[in-house]
Amino acid sequence: MSPKTTSFTTRQLPQNADVTAPDGSDVRLLLALSGGSLAHFSLAPEKTSLAVTHHTVEEIWYFLGGEGEMWRKMGNQQSVVALKSGVCVTIPLGTDFQFRSCGSEPLTAVAVTMPPWPGDHEAKQTEGPWEPSPQS
Repeated sequence: MSPKTTSFTTRQLPQNADVTAPDGSDVRLLLALSGGSLAHFSLAPEKTSLAVTHHTVEEIWYFLGGEGEMWRKMGNQQSVVALKSGVCVTIPLGTDFQFRSCGSEPLTAVAVTMPPWPGDHEAKQTEGPWEPSPQS
């Protein structure tokens, strides 16, 4: 998916994941423009992501379904927030973060990445508060 779109673009949410994110969540790629990209994330029930930080992007996540928690840390500031449908969170540049699905349904969200996601080299694994689920 090219970040430089010169015409109108439309895409239906793919039935299957396009890729697995560096944190272990399933990703369905949506659309991108020069300033950002949009993707759908899903983390299976009772799973915990790897803790990561990004090198060059920041994100806004909006949760659609499931229940869970997200830990974020930047410098001396850190917090854990409850996740459910309707919750929106920011992940500023340089934030360590980790999330987990605590319910019986997948934790799902759409996220805007600014600038567009450059590739797997963007995320660096870090230490989080929870033991991550085994990556397959």
